[in-house]
Amino acid sequence: MENNLKKARKQAVKSQQQAANKLNTTQHQISKYENGVQDITLGKARILAEYYNVSLDYIAGRTEQPENPNLI
Repeated sequence: MENNLKKARKQAVKSQQQAANKLNTTQHQISKYENGVQDITLGKARILAEYYNVSLDYIAGRTEQPENPNLI
């Protein structure tokens, strides 16, 4: 999951700090999620998927297609 989480953030041209602000957390916590040090909750992953405009399946690594079919 961590690789796609970071890819999605970069494709959305967002910083770790912007993602942290969206989740009301710290930049360090986002780094932990992106590097697989700590698991992200489903609720937070959903928020970031919407924020990055990608599917939750992409964030979870279930697909390599970042498109969110609900937003197209």
